[in-house]
Amino acid sequence: MEALSETKSRQADATEPLLEVADLHVHFESSRGIVRAVEDVSFQVKPGEIVAIVGESGSGKSVTALAIMRLLPRLTGRTRGRVRFDGKSLLDLSDEQMREIRGRDISMIFQEPMTSLNPLLTIGLQITEPLTIHLGMSDAQATARAIELLQLVGITDAEGRLDQYPHQFSGGMRQRVMIAIGLACNPKLIIADEPTTALDVTIQAQILELMKDLSRKLNIALIIITHNLGVVARYADRVFVMYAARLVEQGPADAVFHRPRHPYSMGLLRSVPRLDRPRGNKLETIEGLVPNLANAPPGCRFAPRCPFRIDICAQEPPLARTDTGTLSRCHRHAEIADSKIAWASGGAGVLKLDVERKRPLLSVSALTKHFPVRTKIGNKRALVRAVEDVSFSIYPGETLGLVGESGCGKTTVGRLILRLEQPTSGEIAFEGTNLLTATPAEMKTIRRKIQVIFQDPYSSLNPRMTVSQIIGEPLHVYKLVADSKAATGRVTQLLDQVGLRPELAERYPHQLSGGQRQRVGIARALAMEPSFIVCDEAVSALDVSIQSQIINLLEDLQQRLGLAYLFIAHDLAVVRHISMRVVVMYFGRIMEVADRDAIYREPLHPYTKVLLDAAPVPDPTVEKARAPRLIQGELPSHLAPPPGCVFNTRCPMASQECREIVPPLVEKRPGHYAACIKV
Repeated sequence: MEALSETKSRQADATEPLLEVADLHVHFESSRGIVRAVEDVSFQVKPGEIVAIVGESGSGKSVTALAIMRLLPRLTGRTRGRVRFDGKSLLDLSDEQMREIRGRDISMIFQEPMTSLNPLLTIGLQITEPLTIHLGMSDAQATARAIELLQLVGITDAEGRLDQYPHQFSGGMRQRVMIAIGLACNPKLIIADEPTTALDVTIQAQILELMKDLSRKLNIALIIITHNLGVVARYADRVFVMYAARLVEQGPADAVFHRPRHPYSMGLLRSVPRLDRPRGNKLETIEGLVPNLANAPPGCRFAPRCPFRIDICAQEPPLARTDTGTLSRCHRHAEIADSKIAWASGGAGVLKLDVERKRPLLSVSALTKHFPVRTKIGNKRALVRAVEDVSFSIYPGETLGLVGESGCGKTTVGRLILRLEQPTSGEIAFEGTNLLTATPAEMKTIRRKIQVIFQDPYSSLNPRMTVSQIIGEPLHVYKLVADSKAATGRVTQLLDQVGLRPELAERYPHQLSGGQRQRVGIARALAMEPSFIVCDEAVSALDVSIQSQIINLLEDLQQRLGLAYLFIAHDLAVVRHISMRVVVMYFGRIMEVADRDAIYREPLHPYTKVLLDAAPVPDPTVEKARAPRLIQGELPSHLAPPPGCVFNTRCPMASQECREIVPPLVEKRPGHYAACIKV
């Protein structure tokens, strides 16, 4: 009876919103005037509900979340409106009262874990801190809970990891630590700002399924801010679409995905590469840029980029109810409903890429990298086998995709090629030159030809330099421009190439959104006019419309300049679109290598099959018809890898032979290699 009454009580409570945001405005004071980052935003979230906020970088998604959390800068941020949480007006609380709620009742998973985690504190201390402060746990209880949380988010050697620091974790593992901290106190509301950006599809599915289960069982409300429309389709009950500081559409996920009633929502959905459809030529894009919020245009903010604009669009459209029950800020939503207007099919063009197969541009042979570490038990030295016996070649004009779970060694391979890490053994040759024996003078010449787009744009950009100085620095160092005037012109040209407004050249990295910082990193790499670029999660932080622009840009540059790319990514749909061949890594070893179409059409290795099954599709109907295939078994430890095939602890096909023999990478079909004795 008690359980029944508790269920009825929860159902009754569920009719009342847990979070109410009404007429929220956030303005920032800057040297160029008032930046209106959020305007007239209103929405509600009920207990146990999962809502998603989507939109381009700079649209106000993260600022809305920070305003709810009361984390905006005091000196420059100005907030007005109403934010009610669990019956309390958050904007009227004192700092002390807000600190009691923040972390305990409301937690936030931040977009950039490297800047959100304290580099001077151990991971263990940062996870246990909210447990001791908010829940009053003893040190022993907090440590036990921290180990449990790390195991929940898929981090092995949890006890030993507690004494490590953020820089000792990969990008995906740091993201998982942030998620563990967010889940620590079982809050009533979780705001997850790009929680899956640095995660591979298997861990992404595992963590989001965990968060969904917690949401349903414990009535936790979940707000997901994301660029990944596949994640939105799989998990969100309702979707809020933001553009240029305003909500332009909101409603049930099924209605927004299948019957969008705003041109911007329609444009976003067209821009997404999909695994469940044949690969097209070039990606569809939304042309133009998000307006400058310090000088926003009158009327509809999307009008300058909208193919449907007419005279009435010069007037501000209201947020009106549509035929599907959604709300749309578009004068012409009824015409969209009647199919009187629709986006024209892209005509994006066909890419003809000629790959010269005679001589590789880059050759990697038997590459191995071991990192010595000290274990917690007995303070003994051990080896982390990050990369083991990796070999591949990349030809001029080719894009090689490199996929696999976080911590599998993808980024380490990239760093070894860049000579940012010294290999334990193996060979790396670029244009016939052995990079491991090259002189400093040879390396200086080679470094101009090999560039990198880093995974974490915040930590890779100098915070004390403006965007103009960051992009212009290599131009001056390598004397690629005659004078400062020429450098300024080249910087402006590069910013335009990656979709950034010229006025951003004078800003510092902290004044840009995450996606804007990533584009600055791409512009800096392109400034050197290289022949080979290591793209380490180069588009993972970008919204889908800008992502499609950048991918098309990379392909255009490849076609025009003959560039070669090592494209490291978690997004399997993006990898399929841009890559010509794909390498699948797991636990430091290569599992499968094949032509793009072959590996996606008929994968041979069990691990590749699991990766593809776990990838979400941006269609709620497709996602409701299938459950994500979560990878089973125990993730092995890097300090003590399993004997035999490293995937045997999680493989559904594993036999005793798999636990004894390390399978070689063998050509199973013409051009299709797999390291599996069962295939």
